[in-house]
Amino acid sequence: MTEKISTVCPVCGASLLRGAKQYRCAGGHSFDIAAEGYVNLLHKGGGNHGDDRVMIAARHTFLQAGYYAPLADAVACCLAEHTETPCRLLDAGCGEGYYTEYLASALQNSGLLDCCAGVDLSKYAIRTACRRMAGRAENIRWFVASVYRMPFADRSFTAVSSIFSPFAKEEFDRVLIPGGLLLSVIPDRRHLWGMKEILYTTVYENQPHDPSLEGYELIEEQALAFPVHLASREDIAALFAMTPYFYRSPAAGRARLATCERLETEAAFRLLLYRRNF
Repeated sequence: MTEKISTVCPVCGASLLRGAKQYRCAGGHSFDIAAEGYVNLLHKGGGNHGDDRVMIAARHTFLQAGYYAPLADAVACCLAEHTETPCRLLDAGCGEGYYTEYLASALQNSGLLDCCAGVDLSKYAIRTACRRMAGRAENIRWFVASVYRMPFADRSFTAVSSIFSPFAKEEFDRVLIPGGLLLSVIPDRRHLWGMKEILYTTVYENQPHDPSLEGYELIEEQALAFPVHLASREDIAALFAMTPYFYRSPAAGRARLATCERLETEAAFRLLLYRRNF
């Protein structure tokens, strides 16, 4: 595709031009495009960052089974309904690209997708996203980078999505055009309550969320909840491994969950769509 995403060098800030095998800037810095199609523009580089291979594999297994398809459908419909002109979409903290695909497809099917970028700190996530969408997404570019220092020019995007990802408001302010859309998805109060009842002896609801956001108008808010029925230890383990509880749960709770052959829990989310008013 004609390059429509304005990328900048993470070293010097100059514009990056995409070639057949590299991105290059006028300052002489270059970044190889991996065989899968992504480019690593993480400024500090070196080592592994973000979610590890185990968590990405678990999330991919769980999401591909369709358990969160109602959420994916809801976010895609929400964004498409409020998009009026061809969209330059950024999925910030895109993970393995599951929601990116739904969002981009909904816009594409409505004739409203100009281009799309997926950004995540984890190279394992971006690599998985590239592989699962190989040959099906010529207008999507994938980048390894931090959402707190994204390699894009100011006002590069008409819409930004942040789905279970760090909410980097200052960067969203910078890369969004005036009047652009910001879609946020967060866990609601009783998200995964059934699983938490097994993991913990005392269970607490998630803290209520204040939807106000400086500089933005809240144009749509949805509470979405649906039952999740897991019928195998493998799927239960995959759900557990993709949540923060995987690292925070007591040993006794982990042991109880490991014995479960079935799990009935609730998925509960809050969808917030904003329009930038400055």
